[in-house]
Amino acid sequence: MLRYVTTNPGKVREALQYLDDGVEQLDYDYTEVQASELGPIAAHGAREAYRHANEPVLVDDAGLFVDGFDGFPGPYSSYVEDTLGVEAVSRLVASELEDPRRASFDCVLAYCDGAGFEASPDPVDRDDRTAAAARGAEQGDEETEALPVKLFTGTVRGRIVAPRGEGGFGYDPIFEHEGTTFAEMDAEAKNAISHRGRALAKFGEWFAERTQ
Repeated sequence: MLRYVTTNPGKVREALQYLDDGVEQLDYDYTEVQASELGPIAAHGAREAYRHANEPVLVDDAGLFVDGFDGFPGPYSSYVEDTLGVEAVSRLVASELEDPRRASFDCVLAYCDGAGFEASPDPVDRDDRTAAAARGAEQGDEETEALPVKLFTGTVRGRIVAPRGEGGFGYDPIFEHEGTTFAEMDAEAKNAISHRGRALAKFGEWFAERTQ
C-alpha cells in the first residue's frame, strides 16, 4: 500500500485522480529540515516517513516562488503564510513590484520504498551521506543510512494578485493562472493544471510501470 504523508486529505483526493487506487493517507509529522530548495526537504521527509511506516511513502513539498523576490518565499512559504498571512504577501508584492508580478507554484514529490531505482536522478543522496559521515555514522546505520529517493517535480506559472475566490487553500486566492485564481477554480479544474497535479502525473506514470 502506498501511503501519502500529509495532514491534508484533499491532497490524497487529488492523488487518487492520478493513481486510481491503492493510496491512503498517513498522518505523520515528519521533521521539516531547513533548506534553500524543495528537493532536500521532501527527500528527508520521505526517508523519515518510510522508516516510520515501513511501507512505500510519498511526501510532497511545495512553495510559492515570486520572481521579483528572487524566489521568496519558496521553501519558507508555509512559515510566511503562518506568520504574515496570504493577504499580507499580496500587499507586499503589490507595493514592491510593478506588473506583471510573475510567480510560480512549484511542487516536489519524493518517493521512498526502501529499494533502489534504475537511473535515479536523485541529487540529494550525496548530501545525506555527507551529513552521516560528519556525524561519524557507520555504513548501514538505520537512522543515518541514505535510503534511495525518487523525485518528481511540477510547476505552474502565474502572477500575484489581490485575493479572489473562496475555494482552495494557502496561497490559492492570490495566485492567478490565465486570468483565474486557484481559489476561483473548482477542485477538478485546479487539479488538472496545478503544480502538484503535474508532479503527480509524472509519478503516476512511473509508479504504474514500477508496480507492474
